Amino acid sequence: MKLYLIEPGLSAAHWAPFAGVRPVSELRAGAWKIRERWEAALDLETEAIVGGNLESFWDGFEPKVVADRRLPHEGIAAASWFAPTGAPVELRRETRRLVHAGRTVGWVVAPGTAVDTLPEDGAVQEIDGLFLNGTFDLISALDRFLAPDCLGFAAGPVDPVPSGSIVLGDPALVLSRGALVEPGVVFDTRGGAVVLEKGAEVRNGSRLEGPLYVAERARILGGPVRYSVLGPRSNVRGEVSNTVFLGFANKAHDGFVGHSLLGHWVNLGAGTTTSNLKNTYGEVSVEVNGARIATGRQFLGSLIGDHAKTAIGTLLATGTVIGAGANVFGPSPVPKYVPPMAWGSDGATRMTEAGFLKVAERVMPRRDVPVTAERRASLTATYRRLTTP
Repeated sequence: MKLYLIEPGLSAAHWAPFAGVRPVSELRAGAWKIRERWEAALDLETEAIVGGNLESFWDGFEPKVVADRRLPHEGIAAASWFAPTGAPVELRRETRRLVHAGRTVGWVVAPGTAVDTLPEDGAVQEIDGLFLNGTFDLISALDRFLAPDCLGFAAGPVDPVPSGSIVLGDPALVLSRGALVEPGVVFDTRGGAVVLEKGAEVRNGSRLEGPLYVAERARILGGPVRYSVLGPRSNVRGEVSNTVFLGFANKAHDGFVGHSLLGHWVNLGAGTTTSNLKNTYGEVSVEVNGARIATGRQFLGSLIGDHAKTAIGTLLATGTVIGAGANVFGPSPVPKYVPPMAWGSDGATRMTEAGFLKVAERVMPRRDVPVTAERRASLTATYRRLTTP
């Protein structure tokens, strides 16, 4: 059996700022990527990611992305817009569809099946998880998944509580797995476990409140960090709450970031601050290229695409969306939507392709990521997808 992840068919606005940039299946729903949650549930490795106009995408970590919408092998086609809990699913012999709350999220397919004609009949089997209506629902996924995801690490080997730490709550929920922790760090496990992966670094002056997942070689440089996911090689300083750093992002200075999602290679200038609650305490909407989308959320900060950057002192309104590659600077306030590759907050000018690639080639080796021919081709294709009318 092969596993295929099917990219969503909703409008690009719902999946901004990652539509045309990276597959939805490679975004994090809790501590794990959506793809990893499907793989854990079905005990299968992903053969390919299908659709999303991303066939040239290459980041070095993911399965191949294909444009051919016919599946060459028998297997399971799984919806990237659904995040399973990850609990094992023992497929019954007669099962033809996986459903959640009456909606199909997985199909048992024969060779040659086209993903545009997946059937809505046949024997069904329930699977638990969370529907994702857009990028903003990955913040909702933190509420659903992060606490059990972090607690799951308690079953494996962990280091003793780091010497000189201050622990509020159960010390058994300080789950360091080869991290470097300076004396004086405060761990608050009363709300959940704190997981520190191999090579993670936590400096004196940091307060870590669970549930919290800190991936390999991520660094917390000081300040309170709670209810968040810090992807690999991310740097964080200052107050962070209910936020996902997908990986390789940099927030090395003070400033509040809450209920937000930051893509790969994002850099937040010193003092960049997000608002995550409207003064009216009402529902937050996002605006993407003229489309207004209700999120159903009271708390929502900013959604920031890969390779985007903000100037020092940048203030971001509730529900701001910043497109991939955008360089945000200029007069305040920053618009609630900054288009991809914008040079300046108003989006009137775009970065050139050569300029975008030059900056990426300066930044990525700083995290020991070489800009190979494949990676450069992927970045070039991303630029052209996002700037072609």
